[in-house]
Amino acid sequence: MRIRVCLFEASIGGSQVKYGKRIAIALCVYIGIVVAFESLIGFFQPAGGDTLVITTRDDDGSTHDRVLSRLQSGDQIYVAANHWPRAWYRLALKNPKVELTIDGKKGTYVAVPVTGAEHDRIGAEHDTGVVFRVLTGFPPRYFLRLDPRP
Repeated sequence: MRIRVCLFEASIGGSQVKYGKRIAIALCVYIGIVVAFESLIGFFQPAGGDTLVITTRDDDGSTHDRVLSRLQSGDQIYVAANHWPRAWYRLALKNPKVELTIDGKKGTYVAVPVTGAEHDRIGAEHDTGVVFRVLTGFPPRYFLRLDPRP
């Protein structure tokens, strides 16, 4: 058994092991940056002129508020799940009756998943850019259209 290990180590070569370690360290550092960035955004939930607060409900009726960027396309309001933490998105899919607070005004809406050509159009209109995608770890991007309820 010992001979096999020595042959394996000899066949790998010292420089290949060093590169492997460097790649592993770089990957760990990158994952740490993504986790830190996502955590800070989730903790601070920056609010501004182009944001809204979405209130979702879970199965037992508990409400959960989340500050999101407001995306406008014509007269329609959209929101995007741009990050790995996306509990609000899963809750909105389970119970699409949501409340929005926009500029201090509350309203009730239905969250409709966006697919196909509409998804592509909204994605192109509201591109996040490569730096943002790198910092968030390239999560898949999903959109919800928020239709007003009477």
